Amino acid sequence: MYRYDDFDRQLVHERTEQFREQVKRRLAGDITEEQFRPLRLMNGVYLQLHAYMLRVAVPYGTLRADQLRQLGMIARVYDKGYGHFTTRQNIQYNWPKLDEIPDALLDLAKVEMHAIQTSGNCIRNTTTDQYAGAAADEIEDPRPYCELIRQWSTFHPEFTYLPRKFKIAVTGSPNDRAAVKVHDIGLRMHQNDAGETGFEVMVGGGLGRTPFVGKTIREFIGKNDLFSYLEAILRVYNRFGRRDNKYKARIKILVHEEGIDKIRELVEEEWAQIKDGSLRVDDAEIAHYIEQFAPPAFETLSDDDADFERHKSENRRFANWVRSNVIEHKQPGYAIANVSLKPIGGIPGDATDTQMELVADLSEKYSFGDVRVTHEQNLVLPHVKKADLFAVWSELDKADLGTANLGYVTDIISCPGLDYCALATARSIPLSQRISERFGDLDRQHDIGELKIKISGCINACGHHHVGHIGILGLDKRGKEFYQITLGGDASQDASIGKIAGAGFSEAEVVDAIESLVTKYIDIRESGERFIDTYRRVGMDPFKEVLYGDR
Repeated sequence: MYRYDDFDRQLVHERTEQFREQVKRRLAGDITEEQFRPLRLMNGVYLQLHAYMLRVAVPYGTLRADQLRQLGMIARVYDKGYGHFTTRQNIQYNWPKLDEIPDALLDLAKVEMHAIQTSGNCIRNTTTDQYAGAAADEIEDPRPYCELIRQWSTFHPEFTYLPRKFKIAVTGSPNDRAAVKVHDIGLRMHQNDAGETGFEVMVGGGLGRTPFVGKTIREFIGKNDLFSYLEAILRVYNRFGRRDNKYKARIKILVHEEGIDKIRELVEEEWAQIKDGSLRVDDAEIAHYIEQFAPPAFETLSDDDADFERHKSENRRFANWVRSNVIEHKQPGYAIANVSLKPIGGIPGDATDTQMELVADLSEKYSFGDVRVTHEQNLVLPHVKKADLFAVWSELDKADLGTANLGYVTDIISCPGLDYCALATARSIPLSQRISERFGDLDRQHDIGELKIKISGCINACGHHHVGHIGILGLDKRGKEFYQITLGGDASQDASIGKIAGAGFSEAEVVDAIESLVTKYIDIRESGERFIDTYRRVGMDPFKEVLYGDR
């Protein structure tokens, strides 16, 4: 994993002390909240419904054990004993006191972490596949390129005040687990006809009030030229992106209004002027960063472990966890263990200080001190021996972290909603809890199969409802909470935006509406079909009929 150099450490410490002075000025009344707003946003501090919120960057979703342990300490000392993992692989603290936030940032800096550029109209935290460096289907570990993007984009003088926030995601696998097609820039690693490894570049994806799937602007860009090409895209966006209307300021609107061919022409023009300059990264520098992410010291093991198989046969709950939460590893004898932060009836993405510390301890003992955060609000131990999986699950299970529901109906993505967010128009968390409880029976979840439910408390779509197989959008209707349902969304390599089913449902009706959809799916599915497959085969009408036929 990447370790800070002297420059990184100096930068983060100086930024923390600068922010400390800005906080002092705000608390003394020397600047107003409006004047303070851009200063705090560039340091990851929001003003939420009830209190300030601190968002901490987890670059490309990768954590060391000591960093996760420190996040647990921050939750205990500066918050109410928990943190909330987000769909950008970050962590948020909902209750810090403003005067203590600089101290929290200083404690984060001790383990090479910060909150820089986790908000504001800048290039945000780059995200990637949570299984990077471990997945059996991976072409190459994308994290060295994510780290180079992080270094290129941090405090980039030309892109500090973009027309709007800007998000980049990278995948090193043909099976997209990073939702690259719904980002401002999505990068998909693949090989060209000459056998060279590079990236397909997509632009103009995004959710919010005008959701779009990104369009390919270049089929292939070599590794050496990636960063100059990204620079060219950002320059075109910075120059032509709308600044008169924040709702039309994202690059997706520019791509939609001008067309991908025109944007490609502008980007290629810009790139021609800079591609042979200082942003061309040579092979030696790329090799240096690849070395930073060298694989751990795996043992030579057989892929068949007798104790692992015995535990599966003797313990049904462990076998269920393996079935849903354990993924194939590229190294024989190892596995990828997913830690669900979605206990039945719990708050999606929340983890207590003691839970974070336990996962940190388990990562040190069983996973080379490596932990990942997923964009679906779970954690991952990426390098666990199959022989150790039962011991890992046993410890997780004691801490309410052993839920066997990855990819199932209770593995819900949810934003904080009206319980915390000043922008929200409805609550998300209580609804996610009620759906989880309704479908909590594991045998029923197995029968339903893969079904991704995503809930947003407002049109800003922080819960990614547009790309849920079933998406739920909370709305305010004459002072009451209503929920609009979308169907057919998908964030994978076959990305699609869900379609609105019809009129919204009241808080009292919406869980029954989801029940009706699931029942209909089971009734009409063909062998082996997931919910999304059935929807794509039969379309909206059969589902619309069960939702509105008697209304």
